[in-house]
Amino acid sequence: MYDRAVLTVLLVWPLVAAAALWLAPERRAKHLAFVAALIEFALSVPLWWRFVPAAGMQFEASRPWVPAWGIGYHVGVDGISLFMVLLTTFLVPLSVLGSWRYITTRERGFYANLLVLTTGMIGVFVALDLFLFYVMWEVMLIPMYFIIGIWGGERRLYAAIKFFIYTMTGSLLMLVAILGLYFAAAARTSIHSFDYAFLLANVGPLGKAAWWFFGAFFLAFAIKVPMFPFHTWLPDAHVEAPTAGSVILAGVLLKMGTYGFLRFALPFFPAVALHPGVQAVIVTLSLIGIIYGGLVAMVQPDVKKLVAYSSVSHLGFVMLGIWSLTLQSVQGALLVMINHGLSTGALFFLVGMLYERRHSRLIEAYGGIARVVPLLATVLTIVSLSSIGLPGTNGFVGEFLILIGAFQTHPVAATLATTGVIIAAMYLLWALQRVIYNPLDKTENEKLPDLSLRELAVLVPILAGIFWIGLYPKPILDRMEPAAQHLIDIVKPAQPAALR
Repeated sequence: MYDRAVLTVLLVWPLVAAAALWLAPERRAKHLAFVAALIEFALSVPLWWRFVPAAGMQFEASRPWVPAWGIGYHVGVDGISLFMVLLTTFLVPLSVLGSWRYITTRERGFYANLLVLTTGMIGVFVALDLFLFYVMWEVMLIPMYFIIGIWGGERRLYAAIKFFIYTMTGSLLMLVAILGLYFAAAARTSIHSFDYAFLLANVGPLGKAAWWFFGAFFLAFAIKVPMFPFHTWLPDAHVEAPTAGSVILAGVLLKMGTYGFLRFALPFFPAVALHPGVQAVIVTLSLIGIIYGGLVAMVQPDVKKLVAYSSVSHLGFVMLGIWSLTLQSVQGALLVMINHGLSTGALFFLVGMLYERRHSRLIEAYGGIARVVPLLATVLTIVSLSSIGLPGTNGFVGEFLILIGAFQTHPVAATLATTGVIIAAMYLLWALQRVIYNPLDKTENEKLPDLSLRELAVLVPILAGIFWIGLYPKPILDRMEPAAQHLIDIVKPAQPAALR
């Protein structure tokens, strides 16, 4: 019973809880939202234990939705989407708890939007009907727009509108490509269906149309990643979003782009995706993102914008791993997707905690605070080292696998990508020194409070994940390996002969 119903419950429960929030007193909204998010996480945990390492979909549920148009409710997870669902349900309750002091107005609206956003995010990762996928993609967009636009910083409207326009432009192009696949399969089979497996098996050769469809999917997902040069919305959205918005944006929403490439762009258009010219362009853009993102992060005076630009660099590694298409590189890309959600999410939590104490995100406003807030300084140091990729932390395993896998197919690109690790150490360690280890020369910093029990409750689970994945990633790699290998087996038969 659990296996058939769990994904549907995970999609419906946040909507029910969001509706219930509007009936609750304003002062109780955060408590109810936290309980609802914890229940969501508890419902998702058995997915880990009950998941069998295999290539196919599990926990599937399927029902007709609009049968006249071939639209169905079809959900399921495999070794690629499983961890994205668990990452989402893990970060949402922490985001609610981390917002208790930051969000003081319109609390019901904020937490209701966060719960609706949860449904949209999980829906994107479990949808096995392309129409359902598109609906969930749009459901995700609206609450995040409100979270940034209502509860964000001074330039929140500009950031929210920019985020909305970028994402909506890409998603409309993706809708056109989805309809193209739908009609192409119908022309071959006389059956109208948006089902993922049906379309994958029956679309057939698309000729030149495949290039246009791939381009539409590419733009939608590249904007969401975001890849260079489609990244310009990200720093504005991160800087202006409230802490919870930044955590969810970095931890989950950016992964929808890389997930889209793995789930749709590569399996549906393998010959186009791995055409030598396309591959060269994407690998080059990935390298630019890795190096450019790090260099720009290095010169940021705002610590939150520094973390935002670091995401461009980390997701560049993911794209390099995906397009290298070896088992190690694909598994490494999936691990970096998880690790980035943990480490960068923790960095945004910590930046938010510093802002609550000092009301400034400027690096120059701090200095020497390790003497005043030793616990916060310790956690910030550990999380920064994990983001750099220190051995023993989660960041090392994923990037190491990507570089090993990429070296087999793109040795020059892999060699250049290693400079991204060096640049990451430069900007993060330099920022760390200026924020917590320089002399304590500002009287405003002499009486800052250290981490509270609530803040420790937010950070300790993430620290546990950082060390668990860093020291013993085998259970995760075992669960994702069959799905990663299956993806490679699907794509490589259609790969141009020159690339085999």
